Amino acid sequence: MGVRTGKQYKERINRLKTDVWIKGERVKGKISEHPAFKGIIKSQAELYDLQHITRLQDRMTYALNSDEERTGMSYLIPKSRADLERRREMIQVWARHSAGLMGRSPDYMNTVLAAFASSVHVLKGEPNCFPERLERFYEYACTHDLSFTHTFVNPQNNRSKLAFIEEDVTNARVVKRIEEGLVISGAKLLATQGGITDEIIVFSAPGVQDKAHAFAFSIPSDTEGLKFICRKSFVSDDSSYNSPLSSRFEEMDSIVLFDEVVVPWERVFFYDNIKAANEFYTKGNFVPFTLHQIVSRQVIKAEFILGLAQMIVDTINISEYQHVQSKVAEIIKGLESSKALLLASEKNATRNAQGIMIPKRMPLYVAVNQFQESYPRFTEIIQLLGASGMVTIPEEAQFRSSIGSKLDHYLQGFEVGGRERVQLFTLAFDLCMSGFGSRQSLYERFFFGDPIRLSQIIYQTYQTEAHTTFVKKMMEKEQAD
Repeated sequence: MGVRTGKQYKERINRLKTDVWIKGERVKGKISEHPAFKGIIKSQAELYDLQHITRLQDRMTYALNSDEERTGMSYLIPKSRADLERRREMIQVWARHSAGLMGRSPDYMNTVLAAFASSVHVLKGEPNCFPERLERFYEYACTHDLSFTHTFVNPQNNRSKLAFIEEDVTNARVVKRIEEGLVISGAKLLATQGGITDEIIVFSAPGVQDKAHAFAFSIPSDTEGLKFICRKSFVSDDSSYNSPLSSRFEEMDSIVLFDEVVVPWERVFFYDNIKAANEFYTKGNFVPFTLHQIVSRQVIKAEFILGLAQMIVDTINISEYQHVQSKVAEIIKGLESSKALLLASEKNATRNAQGIMIPKRMPLYVAVNQFQESYPRFTEIIQLLGASGMVTIPEEAQFRSSIGSKLDHYLQGFEVGGRERVQLFTLAFDLCMSGFGSRQSLYERFFFGDPIRLSQIIYQTYQTEAHTTFVKKMMEKEQAD
């Protein structure tokens, strides 16, 4: 089958009739036509269509068994630095199409699955682990160009350090092991794009204490007993003028409910193995592969924000002010730091014992952790530059009315009419101040977990011996002198 088209993606998602709930009702009819989903499904379909543009084919896809059968480059398990570069270039083509605003574009989960498939050595020889099933499923996903959501986070019911002592009644867990497979009940969050993908991959977060929570599997999104409960939609309308970003890139987040869901054995990658659950995360390739994808996307998002900031500066002609230059320079420094760290991770990549080229983790950890801190500041800078213009944004209908010519005159910018200036500031509002924009800030702030924990990982794993030795040698030299 190979790479799919946008039309094929839409048709498959509509055909599933997945159990999706929003505003207290189950979605009926074609989900691609529902107001909360049609924008993001259309944007996702456009990504798949990019794979079929002749001039982009070698950047977006690679050959499987023959040149006639190709799959998305994000499925590629890299064996060389050139492979890492090819993956990054493909990721950034898709990211540029959405300005980096789709954190769960298909390449993210394709990367996760590639990371899992390249980590099967961690599962080999372990009880209740089935690496061959994972490899077969990876091949199946490649040949069918499947789309995925995923979930591994437990609900926020009790986050105390001793929470594991209490009897669990909410977190998704194995409740039965029957001839057909595992039976899962409970809840998980937070499945972004839940309900609009072919499959959902479910796996344990590191640190699991109970074997009933130690599992990994993938099942179709329309599996019986599986429900996706959506949050409030941030799509206010489908106007490309009034809601230029949220109307296209609002990725729904959902709670996933498992009501006696049967996971067939052939879809179970491991279960009832705490050691495997923890080591699959810590010793596998999930962290470096996904970090590489994340930073590749975040670079594009930072480029978009920089372009937006400069357009605001130009539109209201404030470039001569020192504080304005300083603010825009903050974004420039953040962008260039992310780009440098991304390239450093590729340049210093090493091939592991299985022949997989692994990007250097530390530059990627630093890049993601910095972006967690800098992204909210970037959006603040947009607000500070735009000032009152961020709220002086009449809707498009106002410009089409009898008073439109007056608005176009009185709201004009530097060498642009009022309608054009308001269009730019409306985009800035959608990015920074709308419900969609606020969710983007929260999303980036916690993308790879708590930023404090990530800082701890950086501190605890960074090799400082050479640096302390350097200081000691300098001290010894001073004493000798």
